[in-house]
Amino acid sequence: MKRLIVGQSGGPTSVINGSLAGVYVEAKKQGFDKVYGMLNGIEGLLEERIIDLDDYLGTDENLELLKRTPSSFLGTCRFKLGKVEDHEDNYKKIFEILDKHEIDSFIYIGGNDSMDTIESLSDYAIEHKKHQNFIGVPKTIDNDLPITDHCPGFGSACKYIATALREVINDNMCYGDTKKTVAIVEIMGRHAGWLTAAAALAKDETCPGVDAIYLPEMAFDLDEFVRNVGELLEKKSNIVIAVSEGIRTSDNKYVCELLDTNLMTDSFGHKELLGCADALSRFLRDKLGVKTRPITLSILQRAGAHLASKTDLDEAVKCGSLGAKLAYKGKTGKMVIMERVSTVPYKVKYRVFDDIHKIANVEKKIPLEWIDVDNNYVKKELIDYIRPLIKGDVKQIYKNGLPQYLIMK
Repeated sequence: MKRLIVGQSGGPTSVINGSLAGVYVEAKKQGFDKVYGMLNGIEGLLEERIIDLDDYLGTDENLELLKRTPSSFLGTCRFKLGKVEDHEDNYKKIFEILDKHEIDSFIYIGGNDSMDTIESLSDYAIEHKKHQNFIGVPKTIDNDLPITDHCPGFGSACKYIATALREVINDNMCYGDTKKTVAIVEIMGRHAGWLTAAAALAKDETCPGVDAIYLPEMAFDLDEFVRNVGELLEKKSNIVIAVSEGIRTSDNKYVCELLDTNLMTDSFGHKELLGCADALSRFLRDKLGVKTRPITLSILQRAGAHLASKTDLDEAVKCGSLGAKLAYKGKTGKMVIMERVSTVPYKVKYRVFDDIHKIANVEKKIPLEWIDVDNNYVKKELIDYIRPLIKGDVKQIYKNGLPQYLIMK
């Protein structure tokens, strides 16, 4: 009798459930007798909130609905286990619950903080001679996990951002030269600018693209920002600028703190970054006297399953599938990664990275040589890196004109 439990953690994506589907299908194929889901990640597991996934994913119809359902079907959490010496009661309780349900394997679908959980549980199991094994399956729209070429969820978020910006640009141009307007679009990504860089994909023969891109990899200078926008407004009346939520000044202060110096933090110590576009809009309005419009894409960029990339969804499923294979083989403390074989034609291969310690709590940022510092933009190498990840469309399942999702009953 072999049993597996799978959970989802951290910020959702529009394809994270594709990885869940991949885990479930492959786990059953490999020979796991039971595949459980933990509700709301490790936090829910500590409360023994466990479901039998056969009750939801036992039909092809439900599996297809699951793949097209945005956000985390099993629910999510941001819960830090902490050091064993400070929270050993939680560690003991987790293994008691796993033993009670005769669970052999644990798969966590998530980003940096989730890999911290895999690292902690795997290390504890080895040190205390527990038989359970722990595998990480990557996901994050921020694309900031190291080692892997990119992460499931990133491509679909990029597709949404590029599409939304094309629409914003068209709207911003509709008044022509009658009124100078600056739209500032705030994009997620925390300390890494991968998502914001996707704004460059909006440009083609049918769209002039954004006028500037500001990334957290470079220190942000408010005075220089005002000068740059002023120069742009001398050339054209309607400006659209993409900014990362995590841009900071040279003294390491978040731009969003210009409006709110008391940003909330989560259990991992991450500040809740929100308000950058609003702060910059007010600042520009005061300095230049122009109409400004702050636009915050917020959770829309990670929940837009109607604009999911087929490439992204297919990769999410395959990462989940490999995770289940590794779990069945008894591997532990490892994460599934993607290695890019070529960009044109686009091709990746799926591998296992052996040491979770080199992934957990490490952020991958954009290489500086891919940033066009002089023009507040990104270089072709970065655009070429992202573009294959947004390719292909996912055909939605509609009813009464609206997409259908799998729901928890």
